[in-house]
Amino acid sequence: MSNFVVSARKYRPIRFDSVVGQQHVSQTLKNAIQSDHLAQAFLFCGPRGVGKTTCARILAKVLNCQAPTSDMEPCDTCDSCLAFNKNASLNIHELDAASNNSVEHIRALIDQVRFPPQSGRYKIYIIDEVHMLSQAAFNAFLKTLEEPPSYAIFILATTEKHKIIPTILSRCQIFDFNRIQIADMVAHLERICTEEKITAEHEALTVIAQKADGALRDALSIFDRIVSFSGDTIVYQDVIENLNILDYDYYFKVVEAILSEDVSALLLLFDQITRKGFDGDIFTDGLAEHLRNLLVCKNQQTIDLLEISGSIKTRYQEQAALSPLAMILSALSIINDCDVNYKMARNKRLHVEMALIKMAYIQRAMQPRAIAPAPDEKKKEQLSNSLTQESSAVYKTSPPPATNTEKKPIENKISDSPKAEVEAATEAEPISDTTAGSDDTTAKEPTVPATKKKAFGDKLAKKGTSSLLSKLKNTIVAETKLPEKQGIPFTVENLQKLWNDHLGTIESNAMQILYRSTVLNIEAGEQPKVLVTCSGGRAKDEIARDHVLKQGVIEAFQLKNLLFEMHIDASKIEKPKPKKMLPQSDRDKYVHFLQLNPLLKDFQKKFALLPRKTNK
Repeated sequence: MSNFVVSARKYRPIRFDSVVGQQHVSQTLKNAIQSDHLAQAFLFCGPRGVGKTTCARILAKVLNCQAPTSDMEPCDTCDSCLAFNKNASLNIHELDAASNNSVEHIRALIDQVRFPPQSGRYKIYIIDEVHMLSQAAFNAFLKTLEEPPSYAIFILATTEKHKIIPTILSRCQIFDFNRIQIADMVAHLERICTEEKITAEHEALTVIAQKADGALRDALSIFDRIVSFSGDTIVYQDVIENLNILDYDYYFKVVEAILSEDVSALLLLFDQITRKGFDGDIFTDGLAEHLRNLLVCKNQQTIDLLEISGSIKTRYQEQAALSPLAMILSALSIINDCDVNYKMARNKRLHVEMALIKMAYIQRAMQPRAIAPAPDEKKKEQLSNSLTQESSAVYKTSPPPATNTEKKPIENKISDSPKAEVEAATEAEPISDTTAGSDDTTAKEPTVPATKKKAFGDKLAKKGTSSLLSKLKNTIVAETKLPEKQGIPFTVENLQKLWNDHLGTIESNAMQILYRSTVLNIEAGEQPKVLVTCSGGRAKDEIARDHVLKQGVIEAFQLKNLLFEMHIDASKIEKPKPKKMLPQSDRDKYVHFLQLNPLLKDFQKKFALLPRKTNK
């Protein structure tokens, strides 16, 4: 059995030129070495599997190479390069900070730094996962990192840059590594297939690169797994089955069913997907990615963001041309809500199916529809038309006074509300307009018959809607014999009559007592005032809130600027009586009860009772 070496180690880059997707880092390091502007501390940060430790090893190898090439690459023939390839170099030290994160490990490292290299120019210390160092270890490392010996170079690597303290960051030259693009990853896998003599479909390698999510090490691990499954021939179908990935065809069929509003096809497709062992969240994630790709294809400028092979890209462009932009955006919103609430749903299958049904009817919901008037609106429109025709007929042709044929239908339409009765009563009597040949140019006011006024007043009286002002007009105006439009004289006697009349409308006996305990007075002049002296705070508050009384008084006197001033008569406020101290001792109690009932003395003598002596 031969010793198998995984592709991630076998094809690990040993030169800057072979580093995948990090040309900005490798070129900067080459220029620094060539111009002799080399820092003494480097920090390589970025996601996993992008080449941080690989670049650190290549840099260490080049720095101690005895005969580097013109483009600053290691020669791989000198003693230093050969020793490095065999992991036997004494000038390159690697430290895993995840397992050596204490102060003692950093102190041991500092002790080693004090000794210069036996051969070569530099001693390089590579500390991987440096963010795992403790706070004390960072503090112990600060001084050495800031002022190391001229022969010492530190290369720190981390995936979590934010966990490193700022004092360490300020002492390092920072290089940010990017995620490896899918195209670069596919090209690297194709070179490996050529060397290993493996036949692989381009779409299959693209799926492997997409699954790796920007990490080349993950892509090489997946590649070894697929090779173990498929052998020397890698096809697309084997990759999606082995990696548990849904085929593109399913998502294309789903969108086709949405465009044709075929709900049954959508449900059958989802059932077929679940029978193959795929969970609903995997389907929703894939469908969201598919809709995103369709959205990208809608614009020629963003089509380069589509990281897929050429044949499938053509299918995306064809389907994007058939899909309206509003439909894609609405479907993305629905599938996003479905994905967010998927974990909280009890019936997860129904949750996804409801999202698919909503997407099936997106286009129908977007179509403009003519809004039909509601039945009530139709009735209102017919009623308004009929009333308009009736009113125009009434105004054009004046009916004879003896007949009431046109009043009857209007009386039937009178509602229970007073406002409607007023309008109906006003519309019942036609308004007489001036003729063209008459000399009188002033329009006559509409008149309402006296019988109609009386009937309307009776209805208001039955319903209890008569106001205070109507009562005042019936009482005071009749006594003073003044015109109805003129206010009554502003006197104390009339004010007291109005006050007593308002008391008759108050049902509560307690409130009547509060109103009767007040003293009324007036102040005439430019600013007339009604002075109300109340017997307490409660009476003042109640009268101040009685807006019906105030409005009735203002309209009865026809004084719009009338003011009301409330005062409290302090003499009528009962002062609390002082509480008597109850007797405390037995002697005091005896004297107290003896004052209340003198017969207690005879009771004491008859039974020869003596009061108990108290201890002084």
